[in-house]
Amino acid sequence: MSGSPTTPQSRTLKTLWRAVFWVSFPFGILSFVLPIYGKELGATALEVGVFFSAISFVPVIVRPFLGRALDRWGRRPFLLLGLLGYAVAMLVFCIADTVWLLTLARFVQGMGQAFLWLSAYTIVADIASEAGRGHGFGLIDEATKRGAIIGTTAGFTAIFTLEGFGLGWEQIWFWLFAIYTVPALLALWSGWRGVRETRPQVTTRPVESRPVSGQLLALMSIVFVTGASTAMVWPLLMVFLQDSLGADVAALAWAYLPAALISAFLPSRMGRIADRLGRKAPMIAGLLVGALASALIPHLRSVILLAVLWAVESLGYTASVPAERAFVADIAGEDTRGASYGLYTFAHFLGAALGPLVGGWLYDNLGHAMPFYLNTAVLLVGALLVAAALRESRAVE
Repeated sequence: MSGSPTTPQSRTLKTLWRAVFWVSFPFGILSFVLPIYGKELGATALEVGVFFSAISFVPVIVRPFLGRALDRWGRRPFLLLGLLGYAVAMLVFCIADTVWLLTLARFVQGMGQAFLWLSAYTIVADIASEAGRGHGFGLIDEATKRGAIIGTTAGFTAIFTLEGFGLGWEQIWFWLFAIYTVPALLALWSGWRGVRETRPQVTTRPVESRPVSGQLLALMSIVFVTGASTAMVWPLLMVFLQDSLGADVAALAWAYLPAALISAFLPSRMGRIADRLGRKAPMIAGLLVGALASALIPHLRSVILLAVLWAVESLGYTASVPAERAFVADIAGEDTRGASYGLYTFAHFLGAALGPLVGGWLYDNLGHAMPFYLNTAVLLVGALLVAAALRESRAVE
């Protein structure tokens, strides 16, 4: 980002990048250690699914209304509330020594998530031109992944160091999230100092009720189904891989490193592809690659092959996500961007809330591989729906 011209828009994007970078420190390690720590506390597979559903329930409830609030009152206040929510969540994680407290911490984190990401996406849509939206959303994705990589590396270093001193998991958990509280506060400070209000002046007038476009409804349906399917398998993935590969957390973390590096450095470049070639092709490619990866996971017997598969899947993800978010901005009017992103993210988080519950039940009752095969089928259908139901709303170069 250092090469971009110095304008109010570029300064806002840089500051938003820093805030997202800091707040993302615990994201990666939570995906690894939350299911494992939950098992240490006696959580069942279904309860592990609840951990991942809990963070999505608050966005499901508030996002449809929150989007219109952003259009009416601006983006900045809600961004700051989201950053504050994440800081409070880190403090609750510090004292979480029961399944109930872990679930509560995830609800608090969900409150921060509901406000933060909707505000961040809308800010990017406000300040990025139509020809540069894919790149702008890719930059924010890169900030998230880079923060998660650094935070995960620091977190595992802290875990192994504290284990060397003979501390138990509850003590390690406390100190781990005491550490993560610091970057969460830095994110809040960065947002407070540098992110200006970006709401277009036209929206200072009362926002009129407008019908949701057919294209937005089609995208919401696809995002709901595919989001639920993907969320169905992710909470179970670490547990499944430990059981099938016999790998410890450190081995799985190393296997994920190539994928993490891809997602930390390629999204903005992949976003430029979406800006030049259109949104649909990257979205379809991401769904097809995800389907292939999900079909192969139950058959993996090597950590090296797992690393290759994760890396390929990450390439698809980095191509599809910036394109999908830019598509929302393409079809939304500037005075209803908040409402459009509110509905879009509502569909995503509704799926994310329901998926883990279904996955936990399938894993316990119909076999450990069943959620992964079902996910394959759903993602293939999603790719077909993108091709058939969505229309490019901007000229493709």
